[in-house]
Amino acid sequence: MVKYQDEALDRTFAALSDPTRRALVARLGEQESLSVSELAQPFAMSLPAIMKHLDVLTDAGLVAREKTGRTVACRLTARPMEQAMNWLNRYAQFWSDNLDRLAAFVEEDPWQSNRQTNPQSPPTPALPRVQALPSRGSSAHGPKKSTPRGPSRKT
Repeated sequence: MVKYQDEALDRTFAALSDPTRRALVARLGEQESLSVSELAQPFAMSLPAIMKHLDVLTDAGLVAREKTGRTVACRLTARPMEQAMNWLNRYAQFWSDNLDRLAAFVEEDPWQSNRQTNPQSPPTPALPRVQALPSRGSSAHGPKKSTPRGPSRKT
């Protein structure tokens, strides 16, 4: 069962990796159901290209299509998105906790707390400025001179 969920999650993220497919999903999110021609209208690509994108979204389970006569209507399905959001939320919690700990560490000022406990201590000295060394590619004596010319073929 876990293997199936991983494959479904892979298909969901692969389908959403393309900007055109994300735009199609966004359009379907704005309206409950749209025909394929209505979906294709704002895009500067052919109808067969839009159909290929819809095939990928359908294979991932993100879009359901219903044919009524000659019209094919598309609508979003929520299950694959819910699985993807659950997966992302687990890692969002992990990163949120780690970033909160990092922020607390960065906001902690050990020098400030040391001065408050010992007001008699002198302020910390400023670090000395160090002159940067020239890179190895250049010389302090100016540009390199070319090597002397070799013998010419003319006699």
